[in-house]
Amino acid sequence: MSDMMLNLDCSGSRGPCKDSSGSNKHKAFNDRRRLFEKKSYLNKKQNQHNHRQGNKHQGPKSSYHIPSSEHARGVASKPASSTSSSTSLTITVKNSTNPEQSTSTITPGHQHPPTRTVAHCAPVPRGSAPFCNPLKYLAMDCEMVGTGPKGRNSELARCSIVSYDGDVVYDRYIKPTNEVTDYRTRWSGISWHQLVKAMPFQHARKEILKILAGKVVIGHAVHNDFKSLSYSHPAVLTRDTSRIPLLNQKAGFPEKDVASLKRLTKALFNRNIQTGKKGHSSVEDAKATMELYKVVEVEWERTLASK
Repeated sequence: MSDMMLNLDCSGSRGPCKDSSGSNKHKAFNDRRRLFEKKSYLNKKQNQHNHRQGNKHQGPKSSYHIPSSEHARGVASKPASSTSSSTSLTITVKNSTNPEQSTSTITPGHQHPPTRTVAHCAPVPRGSAPFCNPLKYLAMDCEMVGTGPKGRNSELARCSIVSYDGDVVYDRYIKPTNEVTDYRTRWSGISWHQLVKAMPFQHARKEILKILAGKVVIGHAVHNDFKSLSYSHPAVLTRDTSRIPLLNQKAGFPEKDVASLKRLTKALFNRNIQTGKKGHSSVEDAKATMELYKVVEVEWERTLASK
């Protein structure tokens, strides 16, 4: 009977009495449990356990690593909404050189062509380069010397080509085919010593025409430069800044005037070029020509496009 005695002193209820050591352990357990619940640690563990239990019924999922924006500039990736268990990615790629936007949707496990949306540049004259591709634009200036009796014939002695941004693409002294009888240093800036080891005309011509092929060539009275190269560039790819009434308007000159490069540069940029006794610099003149073109570029190209 003593073993079956009921202890009425345990929490005021009937039941077998617990020893003091067991009661202390139970109390310590409850204290730790409350501490974990307070710090939300226990809830996280339970959620992870429940998530693992649920995944056993759903089966394995495919995972794809998407590079961070720091390692994938210009590419933005985001999961596409889907009701299936497969992962979908939508990728947008932008190209700054040729503004083209492409959107592709990729679904693992499905082989289907991605959707693609392309934005094209504004329409331009047939055979001309688009506004959005400055790599197609070059400015050229040539310096000539005199050959033949009294230097009456003009032959190429220097050619300079600059990019849309004014960087020098080509600049060489060129040895004329015939003997030079007038160096025209006051205008050409060329002396005899610069042509002693200059590149022969035929060799230089091949290099220059290779650079100009397929490009929009800008020049001031550029027909003279083409003539010195014994070359004819396509009209749709030629921009002559000496024959733009719009430039004359902006400079305050009569529309029909054929203003010099020096006058236009002074009037529009308040900058002096072709000064001093050393003559002209074809690099300086080519850069000035490109700057003049940029002043009227949009309006000029729109006019050409309308025609």
